[in-house]
Amino acid sequence: MTPADSLMLDAKQAILEEQHRRFQSLQQEGRLQEAMQQFQVTLGCASDLLNDSLGVLERLLADRRGAVLQPDHKPPQLSN
Repeated sequence: MTPADSLMLDAKQAILEEQHRRFQSLQQEGRLQEAMQQFQVTLGCASDLLNDSLGVLERLLADRRGAVLQPDHKPPQLSN
């Protein structure tokens, strides 16, 4: 994972936490209509974070698979 990936995920995590805090505040204040709108925003932030995290993981896996499948790498021999 690159430093940029880490920074991006950290920023999105902080945004998600702030949106969740707003949702909880609205809910506790009894402002249910606004809380439900905020809940949708919070879910959107969570979705963005999860999708970006998945993208980072997929890139890491692809990089590792590429390193394992290099031409100079000999796969293990199976014994019968």
